Amino acid sequence: MMDIRQLRYFVQIIECGSLSKASRQLHVAQPALSQQLSKLEDLVGKPLLLRSSKGVRPTENGLALYHHARFLLRQLDQAVTIARSQAGEVQGMVTVGLPATTVAAIGLTLVQRIRERYPSILLNVVEGMSGHIGQLMRLGQLDLSVLFGDDVSPDLSTEPLLVEELFLMVPEHSRFVRKGLTSITIAEASAIPLILPTGSHGLRQRIAAEFASRSLSTNVVAEIDSLALLMNCVYNEIGATIKPMGAVMQEGARGRSWRSLSISDAHFRRRNFLYSLPPDRLTTAAAVVASEIKETARELVESKTWPGFEAIVTSARGREAAPA
Repeated sequence: MMDIRQLRYFVQIIECGSLSKASRQLHVAQPALSQQLSKLEDLVGKPLLLRSSKGVRPTENGLALYHHARFLLRQLDQAVTIARSQAGEVQGMVTVGLPATTVAAIGLTLVQRIRERYPSILLNVVEGMSGHIGQLMRLGQLDLSVLFGDDVSPDLSTEPLLVEELFLMVPEHSRFVRKGLTSITIAEASAIPLILPTGSHGLRQRIAAEFASRSLSTNVVAEIDSLALLMNCVYNEIGATIKPMGAVMQEGARGRSWRSLSISDAHFRRRNFLYSLPPDRLTTAAAVVASEIKETARELVESKTWPGFEAIVTSARGREAAPA
């Protein structure tokens, strides 16, 4: 009979990519780990791993088992959390995937709200590039996520969240942009050294498409997928960047002042969508957190404290319309 321990071992092996690494992570001797894996393969009746000098990777059957095992283990962990909590409270672990700029915009407020209103919910926030967050969401390893398109997977529930304007961002003391300017044309932006995410990043593709539509090229001097490092480089005047306002929303706490220039002749907007597991797999705790994410985004839009955030307008038929 298959047991939970075997599934935990198997999931760890897949995620580590080798038995030796999994052995160290689990604090289990490698021979014992191999023995449990062999028992699991015997039970399934098919090989679960492909072994090579570079490590291990799952077979097709192994990958299918991995996805179901991950979901089962998460449900089990939530059940244990519920059993340990007080009756009547909304409880459980909720895993939320957020891109870095979204974390900067709503992350702190979201964590504070959940902690104050639902102390029995364990909020697990995973920060990463949108492509990585989307992959985790498709694999069922996240309960909720915020992503920048509504076509990640037809198997997931999707709701419009907000629209972000993209700005040319430079420090207050920048030598690249004349003092007093509040906007810039896309042609002027093309002449400025830029620091952007790598080509696989959705934001980079969005920027490249906008420039290409006008037969303009970008003067990219560095490609960086770490938001913190990218903004440090911009602050030290290696180049400017194009980002939503979330990129600088926590910068004031660091004592750094920024200028965010709108691009006057380009429709630089990015739509944000809230993704969730299908209703039959969404826990009460996850539904509560989804509601708090939407409320946090709504307050961000309505407060007008930070420019560049708009609601996604829907028509009377429920279809998305262009934001005002």
